[in-house]
Amino acid sequence: MLHAIIMAGGSGTRFWPRSRRHRPKQLLRLAGESTMLQQTVARVEHLVPPDRVFIITGEDQAEATREQLPELPARNIVAEPAPRDTAPCVALAAALVAARDPEGTMIVMPADHVIEPVDAFRTSLRVATEVVDADPSALVTFGITPNRPETGYGYIERGDLVETRQGVRAYRVRQFREKPDRPTAERFLAAGTFLWNSGIFVWRAATILEAIAEYRPALAAAFEPIRRALGTPDESRVLAEHFPQLERVPIDRAVMEHAPNIRVLEVPYNWNDVGDWRALATLVDRDTDGNAIQGHVVARDTRDSILISDDDGIVATLGVDDLVVVHSGKATLVARKDRLDDLKALVEALASAGYGAHL
Repeated sequence: MLHAIIMAGGSGTRFWPRSRRHRPKQLLRLAGESTMLQQTVARVEHLVPPDRVFIITGEDQAEATREQLPELPARNIVAEPAPRDTAPCVALAAALVAARDPEGTMIVMPADHVIEPVDAFRTSLRVATEVVDADPSALVTFGITPNRPETGYGYIERGDLVETRQGVRAYRVRQFREKPDRPTAERFLAAGTFLWNSGIFVWRAATILEAIAEYRPALAAAFEPIRRALGTPDESRVLAEHFPQLERVPIDRAVMEHAPNIRVLEVPYNWNDVGDWRALATLVDRDTDGNAIQGHVVARDTRDSILISDDDGIVATLGVDDLVVVHSGKATLVARKDRLDDLKALVEALASAGYGAHL
């Protein structure tokens, strides 16, 4: 059976001040009538029933996650005691699936992506499931055809074509590459054999657990007490004691860069990982001056800016270009769009200055 694992952690920095520790971006309505988390769950609802959808989140966000997804069993909202990156998250999710369904297949995906059209995503998921059913040793990832020399994403170089199903091509993976500099990204785009790494995976739960044991044995050994405790009265205590001690490592580095039987699907949908406020300009309608606006905003002689006002606040701008102005929850951000890569450092500075209540 197919199970859906949605990774929904985060510290709420890249969309501050609208996002906070207890309300990271997947819990926000950034585009559309529902939150990004709710949209992610809806994306798989015709293929995976609610009792086989798991949300792996942080303790700070667990209650808000339950409130947003009342249709899911409460036990399927799993709170990590500490953030440890995606490899420990995948190990925990795979162990939960394997305990219920030893031959279960799982899709692992972040909670904060925008994917359209949904039907194309579902076709890709069906294809990935068929690939795994045909070869349970395969680890499948979804690759996005790049349309620009993006330096903010990792890349996957595809190798030989293995097969085509329902119009979706599956390739062997030649290599994974970390986020490149601009000249390297331009070479990747010109080569035509590189895809953006979407961070979406499909595999058998048992297969990924075996792969973690083979390629990250220390992590597997440290995780073993947690695996044994799942479903027992000691589960919460053991998870709280051992999970924060696990190695902090992404699943790409732990497994995907080493395992031999990796397939990448060149998926036929549009994808946006909504990295920071700049992404909003691609998700909402803009006015005639190129401004993306939400809430009570008055913009005069203002161009190519992102202007947000939550609640009853008012944002007014005059004679500015290329700014991000966000007012939310008694906090206001004013930044040049080209400085948003430094927003995390700004949030850390606010914490050091004693403004933690606003984070």
